Amino acid sequence: MNWYSSIFELIDMRSFSNLWFWIALAVVWSSASHWVLGVPFDMVIRARRVGGQAVVDLQDITRVNVNRILYVTDVSGIWILGFVCFLLSTLLVLGFYYWVEFAQALFLIGFPMSLVGLINLSTARRIRREDLQGADLSKRLTRCRIYTQIIGMISIFVTALFGMYQNLSIGVLG
Repeated sequence: MNWYSSIFELIDMRSFSNLWFWIALAVVWSSASHWVLGVPFDMVIRARRVGGQAVVDLQDITRVNVNRILYVTDVSGIWILGFVCFLLSTLLVLGFYYWVEFAQALFLIGFPMSLVGLINLSTARRIRREDLQGADLSKRLTRCRIYTQIIGMISIFVTALFGMYQNLSIGVLG
């Protein structure tokens, strides 16, 4: 028995039975829900409650992040789309055709996050097109957050079901 075997006996390297995967999943969705278009959601709440300078700060940080997102999309959006589609397709084939558990885990995080990215892009375009300010901006950011949370809840549910299936099938077969 060498040190390599000892380490892998001590640390379970399968994704769905590893506590670190579930912690990472929670952190990913918590962060995606808190940072709407790169704006911390507590700023949206503060702008709604306090008004005044908090609204101005929210509008400024949203304007900066919307301009940044739309600039990156205009300059290299096609390349990013192609790379993300390639990566997700690779993970899909590796995970569900060749049954590589790590690729399954990454796909179950990456695919829903790509949907969140599309929602963020759509929201950024709408904010710029309609030149949203004040309460309308807060409503739009809140709606984007709600959509993100809905996708997150569905994603966590599906990932948990699939992870339980994996753990039970490996436990029975292994």
